[in-house]
Amino acid sequence: MKRKIVAGILTAAMAVSMFAGCGSTTQKQASSDAKATSEEDSDDLLKDIIPKETVTLDVYDQLANYSGEQVGWFAKELLDRFNVKINLIPETDGTYDTRMESGNLGDIVIWGADTDQYQGAVKKGMLLDWEEDDMLSDYGADIKKYFPNALEKNRSINSDGKIHGFGHSVSSSSSELQSTMYTWDLRYDLYKKIGSPKITDLDSMVDCLAKMKEACPKDDNGNPTYGVSLFSDWDGAMVMFVKSTATAYFGQDEFGIGTYDPNTGKYTACLDDNSPYLQCLKFYNKLYQKGLLDPDSQTQGYDGMAEDYQNGTAFLNVFNFLGSALYNSDKHLSEGKGMFPVTPDDATPLIYGQSIYGSNRIWSIGENTEYPELCMAIINWLSTPEGFLTLKYGPQDVCWKYDDDGNTVLTDLGKKTVADIKTKMPEPYTGTWDDGSFKMNNETWALDGINPNDKGGHTFNYKNWVDYNDNASSDIEADWRSWASDQVGVDVKGPDDYCQNRKYVLSPGTAYTQSTKTDEFQTTENQVMTAIKDGSWKAIYAESDAQYDKIVSQMQSDAKAYGYDTVNEFYQKEAKLRQKAEQDALAASK
Repeated sequence: MKRKIVAGILTAAMAVSMFAGCGSTTQKQASSDAKATSEEDSDDLLKDIIPKETVTLDVYDQLANYSGEQVGWFAKELLDRFNVKINLIPETDGTYDTRMESGNLGDIVIWGADTDQYQGAVKKGMLLDWEEDDMLSDYGADIKKYFPNALEKNRSINSDGKIHGFGHSVSSSSSELQSTMYTWDLRYDLYKKIGSPKITDLDSMVDCLAKMKEACPKDDNGNPTYGVSLFSDWDGAMVMFVKSTATAYFGQDEFGIGTYDPNTGKYTACLDDNSPYLQCLKFYNKLYQKGLLDPDSQTQGYDGMAEDYQNGTAFLNVFNFLGSALYNSDKHLSEGKGMFPVTPDDATPLIYGQSIYGSNRIWSIGENTEYPELCMAIINWLSTPEGFLTLKYGPQDVCWKYDDDGNTVLTDLGKKTVADIKTKMPEPYTGTWDDGSFKMNNETWALDGINPNDKGGHTFNYKNWVDYNDNASSDIEADWRSWASDQVGVDVKGPDDYCQNRKYVLSPGTAYTQSTKTDEFQTTENQVMTAIKDGSWKAIYAESDAQYDKIVSQMQSDAKAYGYDTVNEFYQKEAKLRQKAEQDALAASK
């Protein structure tokens, strides 16, 4: 099969060469013939690998919040296109070690970071070499076409010098901002109800949330309300919500067991006195002491937290995708309720720059899969503009389409699903849009990158499309826009207008990847991380300031005993490498 394909490509190339001197019309015809031949070859290749009997592919996914078989509309997309089903295996304690020991990570493997575990799998030969037997060229042509820099970045970080995947959210440009993620979504209707008090810092945010609880003591279901609701599923080196609040307030990015300031290149260890992390840890403890933190936060999991925000149980979330995206249903907006950004005056949230190299969440394929070509073809489809639009918004021509002018637009159904993910899907699909949503929780393109197939040069973000109605969708949104416009001095049409016209810190997209670590170092670091996370949750639930101080002091002592200083020495050196990569990226974008 491979000889036949190569022969076809060579024939097309020879045709171009033979007609090179025969005039522009002949050259164009030869080029067109070559393109047609290439596309036919690609179609033939895909047909050859589609299984006659439906197969189930295991996806070991360190980012998944879902376990089991993908269902709904996206499951139908995979079945119709590739005759496959997807079984998602999320990361839990011991999953990585168990799968490594078994010698089989899975068919498709999605990594939460391109560091220790990923690099360990590379060293032990557990991941497919994408260039072996022309796998990438034959079945990943679109990945190769659109993400060349991301592929080469992946090669550069691998100890064997081979390509084993690429990082998420790849853009075609490094000079643009990503859409703001740390938006400080607040129940604006309640904020307005209590008189829109000035919020300067973390302490005044606590006071604001206390007044909001007085104004609204019960949620949609009659249960007690809180200022915030957390969960621990995504805790990594530190407690996720604590370090993310440090990023949202101080503009310092999570970095090892501390934070990194892109403005200065300085690394601050999380347990150093008065660190951004400890200041934000105290913020959450203050909320707990005032009855403003859901007491189930540590144990309820992602689903419990999501229900809290959907039901109006909690009033603040620093993330837009965990705040307004969950709360702002048509029903709530029609009732004059909504979550919108209200950022403390002193906060300088981090905004990420786009990257042609991709970020650190890796798409890869297990070395021992029985279906390497099929896995590559699926990842390749997800890397096409149309595949990415599908995973974001739903089936093409059902939820989105290209109009007669070649611009990407939402269908009537698509407008409903982006407004309310609980919208029921029509036949032949089953369940709601959310039921069938893409459960792998990783992306290929950057949402705010340019779609090369959009004739108008629009991004993948529907809010930038020609049919997007930038008029306020509700009275409460119109009210927030007016308030936000007064705050920043420009006509605010959405969260990005507000967030990007006030103080923020830019984190440029770079080719930086963390250096490799010894097994001994990783053991030390894991012990330190455990001490940080365990101590942090205890501190959050401290009943008094005295108890809080005692717990933090003990956490600092425990972390030091496990090797806190050794771990921080490593990240101090890494910060210099990251700073150099950022300087190079910014220079290249000028």
